[in-house]
Amino acid sequence: MSVLAIGLSHRTAPVALLERVSVSGEALTKLLHDVQQDPCVAEAFVVSTCNRVEVYVAVDRFHPAVTAVTGLLSLHSGVPVDELTPHLYVHYEEQAVEHLFSMVCGLESMVVGEGQILGQARQALRLAQKHGTVGATLNELVQQALRVGKRAHTDTGIDQAGASLVSAGLALAGELAGRRALVIGAGSMSSLAAVTLARAGVTDIVIANRTYERGARLAESVGGRAVEFAAVPRELAAADIVITCTGAGRHLVTADMVSRETFLLDLALPHDIDPSVRAVPGVTLVDLETIRESGIGSREGDAVKSVRRLVAQELASYLEAERAAKVTPTVVALRSKAAGVVESELGRLLMRVPDLDGKLRDEVTLTVQRVVDKLLHEPTVRVKRLATSPGGDHYAEALRELFDLDPKMPEAVREVEL
Repeated sequence: MSVLAIGLSHRTAPVALLERVSVSGEALTKLLHDVQQDPCVAEAFVVSTCNRVEVYVAVDRFHPAVTAVTGLLSLHSGVPVDELTPHLYVHYEEQAVEHLFSMVCGLESMVVGEGQILGQARQALRLAQKHGTVGATLNELVQQALRVGKRAHTDTGIDQAGASLVSAGLALAGELAGRRALVIGAGSMSSLAAVTLARAGVTDIVIANRTYERGARLAESVGGRAVEFAAVPRELAAADIVITCTGAGRHLVTADMVSRETFLLDLALPHDIDPSVRAVPGVTLVDLETIRESGIGSREGDAVKSVRRLVAQELASYLEAERAAKVTPTVVALRSKAAGVVESELGRLLMRVPDLDGKLRDEVTLTVQRVVDKLLHEPTVRVKRLATSPGGDHYAEALRELFDLDPKMPEAVREVEL
């Protein structure tokens, strides 16, 4: 089973297109199910954030799977295939694994090194596990990617090298201390926004969320106050800074709701804030497109270079383990066949010499088994070692051809599972 990744991100598509393709909530679950249920796909895992929409699948055939996944992305987003295709990237096998590792480490983010993607990838895996769309191939791969991402953030200092989208956006707001702030939403990005504001010296932080209790918990954690979602228009009239990231899928803030000098930071896809607010005198709207154009957080320092080296090392280890795992059924099949030959020949010997002394019979059995083990030892050790190199599967294929082996035989499968 091979891994295929198809997606688009801030690097390949304008934010306006990302906004149309972005999926969340029930729409994300539906896309996940539809991809996994396609005849060309065995497993599916989808990452959808404000920076990207990526579909990872385990497949046996490349071209039919690319066509199927592209068609489903088009169907779910309403974007025609011919409009979507120029912005898509396709990674297969080794390149797909490398891209996943890099993405989870934050190397593919708009703000290079940002840490939110690690949690977003973990949530995406949990969703896929919950709905049963990942199996052995993708589950193990994504778990490994999460471990690589964690190492990147704990061992390289990339957290200090790369700001979050919140920090990048607020860097355009000027002095924060002493200003009033309204945070709309209480999800992970909104929580990060509230914490960032508090650390910057903003003492009047208001949290508005559809679920009041969740908003109240966030407000309490940063020394702010919570309001009902219906109070957003009133709070807008008093706020100097407004940050939104709700995933509501529609405009929550429009031009007629903003009547004073305000800094607005919209981190949602689709947008929470109507772009027409830019026409209101004194209003500054910063969104994902603005952050991308500003170039904040895009510089590559020593920490980022360290993460790239880490990804390369982890990729090599993963591919080596994968190649070794692929040859294991062949080795087990060879040993199973040899054991069958030994058992058959000893049975024939005992039929010809039924009165063979028990002790002597055990000695003969042990001797024959030792001969077979010694004959097989060097070839199996060598094929395992050779299998870890590029093109190593050819050695296993030669072994299967020479000994007429079937790695899928029940005996071999049982032994591998054990």
